[in-house]
Amino acid sequence: MNKLPTIYLKRNKEDSLLRFHPWVFSGAVGHINGEPREGDLVCVRSSSGEALGVGHYQQGSIVCRILEFFKEDLPDGFYRQRISEAYRMRRGLGLVSKDNDTYRLVHGEGDFLPGLVADVYGDTAVVQAHSAGMHRDRRLVADAILEAVPEVKNVYYKSEGTLPFRKSFDDIADGYLSGGQSSCLARENGLTFSIDWLRGQKTGFFIDQRENRSLVERYSRGKKVLNMFCYTGGFSVYAMRGGATSVTSVDSSEKAVELVTANMQRNFPDVANHTEVCEDAFRFLDSMAGDYDLVILDPPAFAKHRDAIRNALQGYRRLNAKALEKIRSGGLLFTFSCSQAIDKDMFRLAVFSAAAMTGRRVRILHQLHQPQDHPINIYHPEGEYLKGLVLEVE
Repeated sequence: MNKLPTIYLKRNKEDSLLRFHPWVFSGAVGHINGEPREGDLVCVRSSSGEALGVGHYQQGSIVCRILEFFKEDLPDGFYRQRISEAYRMRRGLGLVSKDNDTYRLVHGEGDFLPGLVADVYGDTAVVQAHSAGMHRDRRLVADAILEAVPEVKNVYYKSEGTLPFRKSFDDIADGYLSGGQSSCLARENGLTFSIDWLRGQKTGFFIDQRENRSLVERYSRGKKVLNMFCYTGGFSVYAMRGGATSVTSVDSSEKAVELVTANMQRNFPDVANHTEVCEDAFRFLDSMAGDYDLVILDPPAFAKHRDAIRNALQGYRRLNAKALEKIRSGGLLFTFSCSQAIDKDMFRLAVFSAAAMTGRRVRILHQLHQPQDHPINIYHPEGEYLKGLVLEVE
């Protein structure tokens, strides 16, 4: 007899689990045997008693995130096995090298560990829990990372801003689970960046734009480049290495402007053709002259929830229309959305509407998405969140 609390589904509500979708929604629950707490392991069964999987329990619309299908409990060494598999895949993709020690080690459902994100910067892994269960298992996760990834010596936990139902726990605090280090220099494709996981956004750096930064580098030679919402300046540094005649980095945050300045000087100590601007993006675009050959729009998520989709789409239309109106003839626009609630068709329609508003001739050269260390579980299409287009504007 299974010792875990058990969720029994309503009749005919097991189809999504039989298709390996890892979420159990509250509307599918018939009844629960036992009294699971936030983050407890629970067994999920069909109405007839068939074991469908084991996962983390949580109150809300998603009541369970499945970790193992068709099992009644987790095997010994579960986290070590899953994280070892994730690390082997990154090594096999060539993401762990002397020139690149910055990569996403665990990408939630994409690595069959729903609710968990772990990014590696040199010898430090930064862990974020997005579920109560991963918060409760954080030390097991840290131990598994230290065992599976030989380069990692420190594990920093950063979940104060990502955990739902914070009132259920009195032990949520960012800090080191192992080791300790206050700052880090990490390598990405041969470039050096200062990563501030203590105070920075997300885990400190937007690793998901690595391949798209390389594409900007490829197109930057001889161009005047504008990087909006620059944050740490990743696109700016790549554009400079690509041979841009000048790079302008814009962000409304003074801290971000300081970071991009430091990262630019770290890679190009004698740089004289980089300009930093601390200003609201829309205000800057309103007042700028139309003399940029390549413009990058990588804003923060405009829609974190479905009820914000309408306003988000208006924001994307307005932002892209301003850039399309001002960019030089023959210029390139790299435009992105990281809002999971906005799918790629919605985003493309918003950019299409922006182009139509300007009346300029626009062609799509590339359709961009998240890189290989942010894999999408084929049974969980919701994991596809990053959308991008490269547009040529006449």
